[in-house]
Amino acid sequence: MDNGSKINEEYNPDIITLSDESGKEYAFEVLDAIETDLGRYLALLPIFDFPEESVMDSGELIVLKVLEEGGESFYEEIDDDDEYDTIADIFIERLQDFFEIEQK
Repeated sequence: MDNGSKINEEYNPDIITLSDESGKEYAFEVLDAIETDLGRYLALLPIFDFPEESVMDSGELIVLKVLEEGGESFYEEIDDDDEYDTIADIFIERLQDFFEIEQK
C-alpha cells in the first residue's frame, strides 16, 4: 500500500448538516472546536457537491456558537461583534498553520 492510500483512509472529517429557515440543507466540515468562558464554538467550512461551487465561494470560515437544550445541540450565529471578533481571532490563530487565512 502506498502512503497516499493510507493517508486517505485515515482522514475522516467531522461533517455536520445544518438547515436554513426554508429547510434547505447545507453540509459543513468541522475544522476546529473550542470552549471558552463565553461558550462552545465551531469553525466550519462549507462542503459543495460540485467543484465549481467551491471556486465561487468566498472561502470564509463559518463560526457558530453551540447551545445545549434538552440534551440536543443547536447552532447559532454570533450576534455580538466583540464576542465574534474574540472567537474568530482564536480560530485564526489555531488554524493559520494549516490554512492560508487572510485577515480583514
